[in-house]
Amino acid sequence: MNLPVAVDRQVRHLLNKLTTENFESTSDQIIEWANKSEHEKDGKTLIRVIQLVYDKAMDDPGWSDMYARLCRKMMEQISNKVQDDGVKDSLGNPLTGGQLFRKHLLNRCREDFEGSWADSKPSIAVTTTTKTGEDHVGNANTTSQERGDETGEIEPYFQESYAIQRAKRKGVALVKFLGELFKLRMLGERIMHECVKKLLGNAYTPKEEETDAMRESFKVVGKVLDTSMAHAHMDVYFRRMRELAGVSSLSPRAQSQLQVCGTIIL
Repeated sequence: MNLPVAVDRQVRHLLNKLTTENFESTSDQIIEWANKSEHEKDGKTLIRVIQLVYDKAMDDPGWSDMYARLCRKMMEQISNKVQDDGVKDSLGNPLTGGQLFRKHLLNRCREDFEGSWADSKPSIAVTTTTKTGEDHVGNANTTSQERGDETGEIEPYFQESYAIQRAKRKGVALVKFLGELFKLRMLGERIMHECVKKLLGNAYTPKEEETDAMRESFKVVGKVLDTSMAHAHMDVYFRRMRELAGVSSLSPRAQSQLQVCGTIIL
């Protein structure tokens, strides 16, 4: 069995059996697989392990805290012999070990976060100019011709709708995961504030996946973000939530949750 196939099979198996009870022993084995990149110049095994961990965190958001804890441990214990010649530090030297792990993980998170809220509608700034967008799912008035029924494409249409809904759920899971990484000091406060601004930036046509993600974010990091230095930012966030609660395009559920969000979380 070649290494990439073995990595996929074994790391998937370890992630599937990872629990809080066996965390230390199972995470040690995952790190052993990641450290097989010691003999590589491009860190490809490490990158694959990061992708597998990330995918698991997206598929199982109820355990975001455990997967964030795994990432923190990996950052601390990845061998310094692991490197990627294509990723350099400010002095032009290849990043190694935990720094390389963190770089690849946060790049993965950033790419998906930006993709989840793709720009397509005008927005206004929260404290700086931000944009966010919407996915077009379709509605009950969509004609059969628009769906492609006349060519026998009903199944692809529903597959596409399922894929869109899955992507929306992944966006919420990602925000929760980012919050857990923030609590473990794997990303900075500035990045977390930028995420919140992005989610609150769509003032005209907010989508429920955006408001759901924002509420999930505040559940995880609201108390941590609400420092004396950040009171002004927090006041703006809660004012924006109250404004969004009055947007008629949102469901009564979303409006109600936005109205009580601040009191419940903080």
